[in-house]
This record gives sequence, structure tokens and C-alpha cells, in this order.
Amino acid sequence: MPGIKVTLGPENPEADKFLPPARDDNSGVGINYADAYLKSIKITLDDGRKVFAKRRGLKLTFSIGDRAGEALLRRLQNGPDEKTIVRLALEEAVRNAGARFAVEEGMMVLEFD
Repeated sequence: MPGIKVTLGPENPEADKFLPPARDDNSGVGINYADAYLKSIKITLDDGRKVFAKRRGLKLTFSIGDRAGEALLRRLQNGPDEKTIVRLALEEAVRNAGARFAVEEGMMVLEFD
């Protein structure tokens, strides 16, 4: 699927409720925000491959069919803003899975090279 863009759906506006100071999870990287943000990433592509993201500990895993990419939520390198920490980790995980991640006008988009 070279040069193809796939819309994953809109960013989860409910995820913002999990950001400090409204709900501080004391993680420093926005664990609860990451869970809420990643929850909306779950689709099946036209060719049958499943796309989803999950978090375990500080590690994000992004899967596209049988390919998976991983990245860490890095507060010291990408912080202190939790949104930035999660976005950069997600971009790295998607890149490691063989695609690119972007948000265009509030919609999450995957782009295959």
C-alpha cells in the first residue's frame, strides 16, 4: 500500500479529561491519558490487516497486521507535556511498524510508504 493514507478516526477528545491537574496519575508521562488516547485506535484495513495500539507499562506497541513497532513514553527526553510525550512515542512506534502517523484537522492518519 505505498503512498496510501488511511484515516484511523478522530482524536479522542475524552482523553483530555485525564490530563493533570484534572486527574493526576503521578506517572509523569500521562499513563491514563495514553490509555484513553490509544483506545480509539482500532480498525481493520481494506486488505484485512488489523491496526491497533496498546500500552503496557511505559511501552507503546502499534500493530499493523503482522508488523509491530514499539516505543517508550520518555518524560526526560520529550516532556514535561503529557500530550507531547504520548504523541512522540506513538509516532516512533508507528514508524517502527513501517508507516507514518500524523494528526490532520483532528483526524488521526496513517500513511504507508
